[in-house]
Amino acid sequence: MSDTFRLLRAALPQASKTAYKKASRRLLKLRLDLTGADEAERVRAERHLRGREQYARLKRADAVVVSFGKSGRTWLRVMVSRLYQQVYGLPENIMIGFDNFHNLDRRIPRIFFTHDNYIEDYTGNTDTKADFYDKRVVLLMRDPRDVAVSQFFQWKFRMRPEKKALNDYPPHDDDCEIFDFVRHEGGGMPKIMRFMNLWAREMDRIRALELVRYEDMRSDPHEVLHRLAKFLDVPATEAHIADAVEYASYDNMKKMEAGEGFRMSGGRMTPRDAANPDSYKVRRAKVGGYRDYFDDAQVKAVDAMLDDLLDPVYDYGTKAASDT
Repeated sequence: MSDTFRLLRAALPQASKTAYKKASRRLLKLRLDLTGADEAERVRAERHLRGREQYARLKRADAVVVSFGKSGRTWLRVMVSRLYQQVYGLPENIMIGFDNFHNLDRRIPRIFFTHDNYIEDYTGNTDTKADFYDKRVVLLMRDPRDVAVSQFFQWKFRMRPEKKALNDYPPHDDDCEIFDFVRHEGGGMPKIMRFMNLWAREMDRIRALELVRYEDMRSDPHEVLHRLAKFLDVPATEAHIADAVEYASYDNMKKMEAGEGFRMSGGRMTPRDAANPDSYKVRRAKVGGYRDYFDDAQVKAVDAMLDDLLDPVYDYGTKAASDT
C-alpha cells in the first residue's frame, strides 16, 4: 500500500470528524444568537459541547495522555509517533491523533490526548477524576512555574481571543505583564496547581497510571520513552527508542515546525509569526527557565507560592531541589 493511499486512509476519517465538529459549533453559536444568550451562557454552552465531544473520545480510548497545556505533550507525541512509525512501518512525519494510527494498523491503540479542561463541564465530576478511573493513563506533568511562563507566551502570541474567554485567561486586549499573568487565577500558577493537586489526590484510583515528568524527559529521554513503550505495550527495540529520541530532539522539532514538517497536525505545529521566536509551539524547552523572566524578589514569590500550594508528590518544591 503506497504512503499516499495510507495517508488518505488516515486523514479522511479525521477530516469528517473535524467538519462535524465545526458544524456543531456553528449550530450552537446560531442557537445562542437566536436566544440572545449572554457571554456567561455562551461560555457554559461551548464548554459543555466540548466536554461532550471529549468524553465520547475518552470512552472509546485504549489509552489516555493527560497534561496541562505547555507541559511537553507535543514533544511526547512526536516521540511516540516515531516509535509507531518504525515498529509498524507507517509513513514519516505523521503526528499521532486519537485514532489515525489505529486506522492504519489495528494493533496501535486509540490514544486520547487531553488537557482535561472540558470533560467535567459535561459529566459534572469536578472534584474527582471518576471519568478516568477505568482507563490506562499517562499523566504528564511539568514544573508549574515553567508552565505558567510558557502559558503567558501562548496567551500573548498564539491563543485565539475566544479561547481566552472560554478558559478564563486574561482578556485578549489585556496589557498583562508576565509576573501578573503567572499569579493570575485563571491562566497562571494557581489554576495549574489546582489541576495538578486534584490529579495527585486521585492517582491511586486510576486503573493503570504512569506519571511522567517533563524534567525527566529532558534529563533522560531514553529511560522515559522506555517506560512509555512498556506502559503502552509498544514492542520497541533499543534502536527504535534511540531513533525516536533523536527525531524528537529540540533542534529537529524546531526545524520541522519552521518548515511545516508535521503532516496531519492541523495548526498545532506552525508558528503564528515566523519572525517571532516566542510565537512558535516549540519555544525554549528549558527546565527552570522561569527564572530568566523575574527579578530575585519575584522568583522568591513564585517559589513560595509553589511550596505553599503544590502537592509534594511531584517533587517540585524548593526544599526538594535543595536536597538533590
